[in-house]
Amino acid sequence: MNISSMTGFARNEGSFQAQNTNLSYTFEIKSVNAKGLDVKMRLPQGLEDIEFEIKNHIAQYFTRGTFNLLLEFDRSSHASDVKIDTALLEMLKKQTTDIYLSNPDVFEKPSPAALLMIDGVVIKEDNIFDQNTAAILREDILTALDKTLEKLQLSRRKEGEKILAALIKILDAMDEKRICVEKISMHAYESIKAKISEQINAFANSADITPERMEQEILFYIMRADVQEELDRLKAHVLTAREILSAGGAVGRKLDFLCQELNREANTLCSKSMDLEQTKIGMELKALIEQFREQIQNVE
Repeated sequence: MNISSMTGFARNEGSFQAQNTNLSYTFEIKSVNAKGLDVKMRLPQGLEDIEFEIKNHIAQYFTRGTFNLLLEFDRSSHASDVKIDTALLEMLKKQTTDIYLSNPDVFEKPSPAALLMIDGVVIKEDNIFDQNTAAILREDILTALDKTLEKLQLSRRKEGEKILAALIKILDAMDEKRICVEKISMHAYESIKAKISEQINAFANSADITPERMEQEILFYIMRADVQEELDRLKAHVLTAREILSAGGAVGRKLDFLCQELNREANTLCSKSMDLEQTKIGMELKALIEQFREQIQNVE
């Protein structure tokens, strides 16, 4: 048995060296439950063109979940160019000097350090990789992504083991409730016969009751007493759930559909019940099915 949760987290660090480029980076991926496959990502500037490839890689590992992916470069290891906007600096120097000369008693003499601190004068630009280096970096990042996805896959499987144990426990409890109803139904016929006899005696003293009406009433009680078909289907559904879990893989949607079928049989058992204990067990069965449904909401 091997199922996966849709909840997981993975982190992976990598480094890239080529020509004069020395770059460290970190991948973080968090996944939560979803009906389909949804990928949200934050990438460093200049890597937007690999979004499609990243989504394809994730789709190769997973079928469901919302994925939040973060790729960060370590800027301390990423070489950058520092440039000065000389035109802007000359303009600021002239204007500040003119202001100072016009009002030397009010303003201080312009400082080169102060001018360089003005926004836009000093420009820090990340080195733009040449085409060959950029292609190598792309492949390196995608390889690191695969390693991160493998870690995430392991994380989701470990969480899936906990869910699997809970699901098996719930299925065992469902079987116990079904067996209890079977025992009750075996002893219900004597009670049904007494009620039918009571109805027949009541009808016999009423001139308004036709033989057809009496037949309908008797048939009604007999049909209410017979829950074997529902119990058989319930047993089959629980067995199917065990087989699906045993097969493993992406089973969330199958189990979700099966949960609807289980709930349908439990509702019928409750509606046909003519015994307080059977009604009580039917309600407990419905509660177990709801617990089962809550657990499978996070199964891939």
